[in-house]
Amino acid sequence: MKFTQRITRAPIAYDAELGAALADPLLDLPPELREVLQGTAGCSPYLKNLMGRESEWLAQALAGTPEEAMNGLLADVRALPLDQLKVGMRQAKRRGALLIALADLAGVWALEPVTTALTNLADTCIDTTIKALLAPEVKRGKLPGMGEDDIETACGMVAMAMGKQGAYELNYSSDIDLICLFDQTRFDPKEYQYARASFIRVTRKMATMLSDITGDGYVFRTDLRLRPDASVTPVCLAMEPAERYYESLGRTWERAAHIKARPCAGDLDAGWAYLERLRPFIWRKHLDFAAIQDAHDMRMAIRDHKGLHGDVTIEGHNLKLGQGGIREIEFFTQTRQLIAGGRDPDLRVRGTVEGLAKLAEKDWLPVETSDALADHYRAHREIEHRLQMVNDAQTHSMPTSADGIDRIARFCGESDTENFRAKLRDRLHAVAQLTDAFFAPEGAEETPKSDGVSDAARQIMERWPTYPALRSPRAVELFNRLKPGILARLQTAAKPEEALSAFDGFLSGLPAGVQVFSLFQANPQLVDLIVDIASTAPELARYLSRNASVLDAVIGGDFFADWPGRDGLQTDLAARLAEVGDYEGQLDTARRWAKEWHFRTGVHFLRGVIDADEASSQYADLAGAVLGALWPCVVANFAEKHGVPPGKGAVVLGMGSLGAARLTARSDLDLIVIYDADGVAESEGRRPLPARTYYARLTKALVTALSAPMAEGMLYEVDMRLRPSGNQGPVATSFQSFQTYQREEAWVWEHLALTRARVIAGDAALGDQIESFRRAMLAGLADGARISEGVEDMRRRLSEAKPAKGIWDVKLGPGRGQDIELLASTAALMAGAVATNVRAQLQAGWLESGKADVLCQAYVLFRKVQLATSLLTDKALNPSELGEGGRVFFLKATGAEEVDTLASQLEQVQMNSDQIISEVLERMKDE
Repeated sequence: MKFTQRITRAPIAYDAELGAALADPLLDLPPELREVLQGTAGCSPYLKNLMGRESEWLAQALAGTPEEAMNGLLADVRALPLDQLKVGMRQAKRRGALLIALADLAGVWALEPVTTALTNLADTCIDTTIKALLAPEVKRGKLPGMGEDDIETACGMVAMAMGKQGAYELNYSSDIDLICLFDQTRFDPKEYQYARASFIRVTRKMATMLSDITGDGYVFRTDLRLRPDASVTPVCLAMEPAERYYESLGRTWERAAHIKARPCAGDLDAGWAYLERLRPFIWRKHLDFAAIQDAHDMRMAIRDHKGLHGDVTIEGHNLKLGQGGIREIEFFTQTRQLIAGGRDPDLRVRGTVEGLAKLAEKDWLPVETSDALADHYRAHREIEHRLQMVNDAQTHSMPTSADGIDRIARFCGESDTENFRAKLRDRLHAVAQLTDAFFAPEGAEETPKSDGVSDAARQIMERWPTYPALRSPRAVELFNRLKPGILARLQTAAKPEEALSAFDGFLSGLPAGVQVFSLFQANPQLVDLIVDIASTAPELARYLSRNASVLDAVIGGDFFADWPGRDGLQTDLAARLAEVGDYEGQLDTARRWAKEWHFRTGVHFLRGVIDADEASSQYADLAGAVLGALWPCVVANFAEKHGVPPGKGAVVLGMGSLGAARLTARSDLDLIVIYDADGVAESEGRRPLPARTYYARLTKALVTALSAPMAEGMLYEVDMRLRPSGNQGPVATSFQSFQTYQREEAWVWEHLALTRARVIAGDAALGDQIESFRRAMLAGLADGARISEGVEDMRRRLSEAKPAKGIWDVKLGPGRGQDIELLASTAALMAGAVATNVRAQLQAGWLESGKADVLCQAYVLFRKVQLATSLLTDKALNPSELGEGGRVFFLKATGAEEVDTLASQLEQVQMNSDQIISEVLERMKDE
């Protein structure tokens, strides 16, 4: 629709006489359009002057759509030759400023189209100027190796739009903040200095051409001071030293500035590639709550510098920097983006309103908060524009007189100034209330209370200043705010001093830095979680102190969502690994991701969200997902040097507990790698390998990928002793050899192991073949005497090699977990059952149902004890050393009322199971 058809509002002339005096070409316009023009002229001397100067052009522009008129202006700028740039761009700026103001004031454009139009005009002027100035540099040979064709990409120079321009949010009288760079890789190192000098000349001329005030006005005031170390660096610098600066010296405010950064002129592709290289600097991999304090300090420093503290008064209030102003909303949004944007790329948006919407979508903000701040932001920006439109002044402050406030109220179409004041005051207070609570939470106590603290507790706390995490003044400041709340929560534990001691273990293991304390301050519920863990599971608390980054997952928005299952986990991890460019980064990403999910399962189990069986299943899902997603990365990395896997490829078989899909918090992984070279002798790559060697080394690469200690720790210990011939055999086995071995050479224990073999990762077709072979093998191994003899031998060997360590060792020894698993595998062989789950094997039909039920119930109890123990300690369980919280969890997890009762129950269950297993094996000898 045309401009006139889209008018929804009009300003009210503050000076009616001034407003009525329109230039002749504007007098014949439709009445609704004249109302807008008269109201505008009666409020803004600057716009009235522009209407008179550009009246003929304006009459034509308003006859069509504002979009068509703006596109025409931009096209005119792009067509300007160098000798006409100064005059031509200033004319375009006048016309653009007039058209955009009228579209704003008439309600034809909302805030976003207004600021986008201003930004597009700035982008076009910068791009046109740079390329026009580079042309003579190329012609004179000042840019070695560059020709006329290179001018289109600005010979590698790019202007990075920062701040509001970068986010398409320029206000009506904005400066433009630019960082000018050039891609040094386009030049021979010997000619680097010549290119650098040329780009510096062009940047200086560009800034002058845009900023200088002439009889025709100015284009855009240009500020180049946001570049790295601006006091000592040239106005245009190479990308490589800029990247080094941010990597080593970049500060939080520079990270925040780069949230909105984008290439706006010159070599845009080079600019985007540069920003991608800066991504780790801008977007931290962990939730970055330390940014909150940095942003709070910054906003307080601005208020101190500008003298903006105190109650809100409308006269003279700085709508940008003052309390409840525009900058508060921007800081609020950007800081939350910095906190979580490293983990969630969807939050890496440039616009403030768009950022608020994304934060609400991802549950970082309540929707009502996001909507309210977006509404306040738009309203503030519109008033800001009218302040600037009055005299084209770079101001953000309300007038200091009552008459001045009247003028702005009328400019906003409000005839009741008191109503205008009240609405503005309410908005300022609302913004302040919403944002102050985020930056400076109420209720934080600066000094801890020590009343009622025992001597033993005081001795523990006296050690705290010596810990790495409490060696910096800022860390101490943050922790002192938290300490009263932590101590109060610890006092509510069943045994407070035990809880304090456990928390001390957590605190002592934390690394230096303020990240965790900043996180606690912003998320008080985490303190409750830490106290709960510390007073229940000290070993888990110590794990947390070494891996505090996993707390990110707790506040990531879906910590208590439904379990996604093996497939959902693998899809998520595979997507994350695909985003990482290098192999080492993929391994660290997998470790970080797996720790978060491992921690999630542990916390859910600890808090009773899931039971022992669900926890066991989740740990197995997690291991399967890691193998399934990581195996292709291992293969791809190995193939870069040695070529793609020869033949049909390989699969990874999970054995033992992994094959049965039941792991504990501390399980290692029993794996076998089987390959099918399909007659291919060697790989085809830069460094080809014989097929057997290829798969052996690939298997070792997988083991390294899983178990090597890296910056993010390790994933799993790996045990490959269940492969054919155990430690004496090759680490990878060909499918043909595997089949031959199983048919002709395998021991009974190796056939028993086959009952819990499961394809976890690798080539699907080969995996199906292996599973078909496994099923066929199991169908023909029911030799009772032979199996009985082998099982008896295994029981004896296990008893001698790994005797039980007491009643709480529920895995080892006759009648316990491992013994029941052994009989379950026996039952599977005898029944030809294909199930890998222990309970399904026991109930496969070979055992008498009564005996199977007894053993299943025993196994469930043993697993409950084993799962709870694995979460509480890495040593042999001693319930008397658990502490009250640990004891309560242990009893709840096992379904027992008292420890002594549970001990008696375990003893009786073990005896019953041992008797059944011995009877069954004895019976087998006669079959």
